[in-house]
This record gives sequence, C-alpha cells and structure tokens, in this order.
Amino acid sequence: MEQYVDPDVSRRKFEREVADYRLHEREYRRRGWLLLRAEFPEVMVVFVAANLKPPAIVTGALLDYTNYDAAPPSFLLVNPLTEEPYKASDLPTWLKRQVPGPAFPIEGLALPPGAAIPRIVSEQPLMQWYDADDVPFLCVAGVREYHEHPAHSGDHWEQHRRAGAGRIARLLEVVDTYGLRPITDYNLQLKIEVVGFAQGQTPE
Repeated sequence: MEQYVDPDVSRRKFEREVADYRLHEREYRRRGWLLLRAEFPEVMVVFVAANLKPPAIVTGALLDYTNYDAAPPSFLLVNPLTEEPYKASDLPTWLKRQVPGPAFPIEGLALPPGAAIPRIVSEQPLMQWYDADDVPFLCVAGVREYHEHPAHSGDHWEQHRRAGAGRIARLLEVVDTYGLRPITDYNLQLKIEVVGFAQGQTPE
C-alpha cells in the first residue's frame, strides 16, 4: 500500500504503538506472543501454544501500519518462518468463534425453575475467504482488509479508530483467544500399515 499520510506522523504513531506493547512484553511472551520484528511500518509476531509440552509454534501474524492511523492496519496470518501469507487451504487455524443461536426447541419437556434453556451454538471462523487459493483476511473491525471489504462498507474505520480497534495488542488478543487458548493438547494419530510379511527360516 502506498504511503499517502505524512511518513513522520505515521512513524510516530507506529512507534507509540510498539512502545505500549513493550511495556507488557514480558507478560505477552509468557502467553506465547513472540515479537520478532517491529520496523516501520511492519510488526511480525509468532504465536506459540505455551501450555503444551513441549510448546508448539502455531502461526505468525504480520501487521502493516502504513498510513496509520488515517487508515487501519493490515493483518495477515503468515508462515512464522518465511512470513509468506497463508492461503486458505494452508491455514493452521481458522480462529473459530462460538456464536450462540436460537433456543433449542423442546416440545413437551418441562424444565425445572431457573434451568438454562439449551441453545444452538455454531462456530464462526473469523478468517474469511472465497476460494481455497485466496489469502484469508481477519473479519474484525480495526483491520484494513475488513473495512475495505464491500460487505462492510457501512462499518467505517472512523467509527472504531478512537476506541483503539487497530492497536497491536488488541488484534493479537483475537488470535490468542480463538487460536491459542482452545489448544489443549497434541492430536496424535498412530497408523499401522502392512508393508509385507515377516519371514523366519525356511523349514527343512
């Protein structure tokens, strides 16, 4: 994206964002957020599932603060080693959020007083795309790709700008909540495959 805002203005706001992040960096690191690079206009962060033994790298995130904060930052999930954006078919996480739906209809069933009515819960991926070869975008206010999408033309960046929607920690918190915290263990699969016969000595 071409820089149309005064670069010095954007740089100062970018450096303020990074400085605020650094104030809490030790806590973020314990949670599995590793800030690898913060060079205007980009921030590169790697997310680690710190609760696993051994800890596991889950994904990387690349934030681009070009024209900040006249424009929101770009946010992409990327390969943590190459910084290449993931295609939809290669995403390590879809950042699924549980969305409560309508009450589950139970005809003829009397619930005890004060009992919660069961509700239908669906999973909504915050990473959005059309085709498997697309680069997905984070469908959250405060992200450039979200506000530039035709479906969100009525949800302008200016409505979220002063509330800090594009701040580094706020966007990384989305990945932590829906990409790291749900991970509880390694999913191991043992596959036994017959490749031939074990032969002993030929009887005489």
